[in-house]
Amino acid sequence: MCGIVGLFLKSPGLEPQLGALTAKMLGTMCDRGPDSAGFAVYGAGREGTIKLTLRGPAGTDFEALAAAMRVAELPALLTVRDTHAVLALPRETADAASRWLAANAPAVAIVGRGERMIMFKEVGMPDRVASRFGLAEMAGTHAIGHTRMATESAVTIDGAHPYSTGDDQCLVHNGSLSNHNNVRRTLRREGFSFATENDTEVAAGYLTWRMRQGLPLGEALQASLTDLDGFYTFVVGTENGFGVLRDGIACKPAVMAETDDYVAFGSEYRALADLPHIEGARVWEPEPATVYFWER
Repeated sequence: MCGIVGLFLKSPGLEPQLGALTAKMLGTMCDRGPDSAGFAVYGAGREGTIKLTLRGPAGTDFEALAAAMRVAELPALLTVRDTHAVLALPRETADAASRWLAANAPAVAIVGRGERMIMFKEVGMPDRVASRFGLAEMAGTHAIGHTRMATESAVTIDGAHPYSTGDDQCLVHNGSLSNHNNVRRTLRREGFSFATENDTEVAAGYLTWRMRQGLPLGEALQASLTDLDGFYTFVVGTENGFGVLRDGIACKPAVMAETDDYVAFGSEYRALADLPHIEGARVWEPEPATVYFWER
């Protein structure tokens, strides 16, 4: 089942409301996925600075972790949000920081990385997850979110979306891929590693791989129609872009709305019903096997 929401703002005037609008949309999808939820927000970035979003077990002392990193000559600005924290550090030290974390704090996972993207996900009702991380107070240009109903696997944080496999790239997915194990093996030969067995992480990795080959997001999504088998709806975020794709059968529900100020996606219209001036929006069901992409 699961639920997807996405909001891409064309108007800078709405940027302070991005988190509040997305939180409302995510909460509306609670009954489509009450097991876990997650979201990615593209906010202000600083050139030359990378943000690492970390997730730790309950009780993780992120302040002590940041202090230990400073001793290791890896200084970073720290923002703690519940079980997650965001480290902002110079781009040239980001890889070294990732290696240090893997060696010295193996229980802490890096769930997202980018100049503008921060990502949070947890087990629990989506509205409570959004509240725990303060989504309603976040500003930015675009955001995507997911509410999960675990029908084929346990209710764990590893199964929560979004998934990120590249800087400022993330993906949420409703559906199922039938050839994800074959694609995973191909991507591993290309140097990718995977933290979970989830097919959605494979889809995220596939798009990252295609984009590293030089394809823009829209063309990478188009290529996935040939290479990824199954039934799916993807909503994807990049540093400056927002994309939507349904498979050729399009059995999963989806609706979009567009005004002069924003583009919005929801698994159901009710997720969009409280957006500003929705009564004047162009509302439509995205076509099967058709790439929709916006960028600013």
